[in-house]
Amino acid sequence: MGNETNGGPRDPGSGRVKEQGETVDGIQIRAVGEDEVEEWDRALAVGFLRSHVGRATEFRRRQWEPGRMIGAFDGDRIVATFRSFDAELTVPGGAVVKADAITAVTVTATHRRRGLLRRMMTGDLAAARERGAAVAILVAAEYNIYGRYGFGPATRGHGWNIDLLRAGGLRADLPTVPGGRIDLVSMEELRKIGPELFDRWRVTQPGAIDRDELTWQRHTGEIEVPGFDWKEPFAAVHRDAEGTPTGLAVYKVDDTWDGSYPNCTLTVHDLVALDRPTATALWRYLFSVDWVRKVTVENVGPDDPLPMLLNEPRAATPHAENADFMWLRVLDVEAAFNARTYGAPGRVVLDVEDRDGYAAGRWAIEVAADGTGRCARTTDEADLALDASALGALYLAGETLPRLAVAGLVTELRPGAAAAADLLLRTPLLAWNIDGF
Repeated sequence: MGNETNGGPRDPGSGRVKEQGETVDGIQIRAVGEDEVEEWDRALAVGFLRSHVGRATEFRRRQWEPGRMIGAFDGDRIVATFRSFDAELTVPGGAVVKADAITAVTVTATHRRRGLLRRMMTGDLAAARERGAAVAILVAAEYNIYGRYGFGPATRGHGWNIDLLRAGGLRADLPTVPGGRIDLVSMEELRKIGPELFDRWRVTQPGAIDRDELTWQRHTGEIEVPGFDWKEPFAAVHRDAEGTPTGLAVYKVDDTWDGSYPNCTLTVHDLVALDRPTATALWRYLFSVDWVRKVTVENVGPDDPLPMLLNEPRAATPHAENADFMWLRVLDVEAAFNARTYGAPGRVVLDVEDRDGYAAGRWAIEVAADGTGRCARTTDEADLALDASALGALYLAGETLPRLAVAGLVTELRPGAAAAADLLLRTPLLAWNIDGF
């Protein structure tokens, strides 16, 4: 199964899955019509083991676009679901590439092991490549499913649990924003401020994707989806001396007391900042909220220096749910690798095995002194051999070549090639995606 949380329809483009689909063993795989969205929604709930939740028909209709919502029909019953939409993915260097974002992937327990997922995935990836998507992305609910389709874990979700009494607050020597201020804003104000601020931030973070209007409506409670309990959060906006928003923190506080002693936990759902002093100001604010004794940060960059900002870094312990998060599959090697920048000049030749053909072949990546790179097919002798899944894991530099080589997922064809090529692919910031989809 694949996770399903956010994301509405984007520009549909061309190359959609055929409306008539294909029939295998009496099961027809085809695009869902707008009049079939309610049935598709119920099949999705069953597939995710949430048959008890209410209907989300109107929300699903907002997500529907021709050819992008797929169902497997056993007679009149939908027994598998699949949806994709176009997203913008930030790559190292700040450019964005077109990504096929895959979500809502389920197969009903009664119809497993019949090749339904493979047929839905194969059709969608072919259509995505025809539309000009450089990569496909998804959030994997199960680790062992998507490698067979050429996806590799490209970002990690990382969080912290912070004991405020032990932490002793943030260090006093950290930089601040002269004249900056923090204000709580309403959900209506957040819908106005958040999108522009987020768009400015996401191009600074490799691995981030864009948010559409429907996502902001969900985040702020304008639209509520059955099965995803929404409770109004707090939203704190940081502004510089000129009044321009430079950061945002969205959080909730539970109302827990130990007798007459406050023992509340503040949970951070979103924190984006355009610069380090803004981030510091927002953390300082969050750690100073009355009655709070523990701060849980659900998802922050895996190399974020947050623990080192504390007077006692050991007060921050890793969140239990830290794990691989967004998976990536390269569909157009030249478009993907020509879009990003690199860490050091040099050249590497990759020999990629890809059963579906999109990334198969031998590729030379040449990096100039300014960090720009050029990727093209070559007949030169290869330095490294890997499959499409490993290529997906490496693309955003969320994984290292030496580690993959030690794990047996990359083969060195030239001694020292993994370490040398890793310098080329390295980025100042680790890839990170704040959003499920």
